[in-house]
Amino acid sequence: MNLKGKIALVTGATSGIGLGIAHRLAAAGAAVVINGFGDVERVLVELGQHGTRVGHYPADMADPQQIAEMLAYVEREFGGLDILVNNAGIQHVEAVEEFPVERWDAIIAINLSSVFHTSRLALPGMRRRGWGRILNIASTHGLVASAGKSAYVAAKHGVIGLTKSIALETASTPITCNAICPGWVLTPLVQQQILARVEAGASPEAARHDLLAEKQPSLEFVTPEQLGELAVFLCSEAAAQVRGAAWNMDGGWLAQ
Repeated sequence: MNLKGKIALVTGATSGIGLGIAHRLAAAGAAVVINGFGDVERVLVELGQHGTRVGHYPADMADPQQIAEMLAYVEREFGGLDILVNNAGIQHVEAVEEFPVERWDAIIAINLSSVFHTSRLALPGMRRRGWGRILNIASTHGLVASAGKSAYVAAKHGVIGLTKSIALETASTPITCNAICPGWVLTPLVQQQILARVEAGASPEAARHDLLAEKQPSLEFVTPEQLGELAVFLCSEAAAQVRGAAWNMDGGWLAQ
């Protein structure tokens, strides 16, 4: 699938799912701007090995002004934005009555509100250029709930609702909007949950197995590379009539 000439922005893309998607988009020929923190120079070198142009903008995804500055940077330095991948996210696990208010606000801001802000800013340019793809990385927790994850579940359910609304508003255009709903992926967020089980006395092997066994019948993690391949498909012309979908890749989680 050839994405040469397309410009992509992937938020939260210095590790995990976002980085996997950025790699596959770059391998398909798209220029890729990543957002995120960490060892950015190493990531840019890796992405550049695909032979396409890459860039980075370190916006705080909880801050609408920084998001606007990031979209302006992509427009100014790369000439536009064709593919928007909203992946940035954080997590906190605690019962509702004990959930810190500041953590709730941060999760809603980064996991949900940032998707609104990037999309509202990206859509006018996509309409002018007559083509666009918005991919929102939701979660199985956008379709079903788990205890202790109220803010994350609420945000991801909201992402899927927002995805459907954008899909309807762009339905008569060559712009599509879809959500990808991964099950367990061995990201830093999931690794924290495994480490919590280890700290509670489980072996690392048992902690991984038990986490998967509770939800994911395949007993295998979904990989960022697999999610990247799905993202490339959803950007292709073959997926031009996939609109407003919440596409789960979850090892059978939601089949139960």
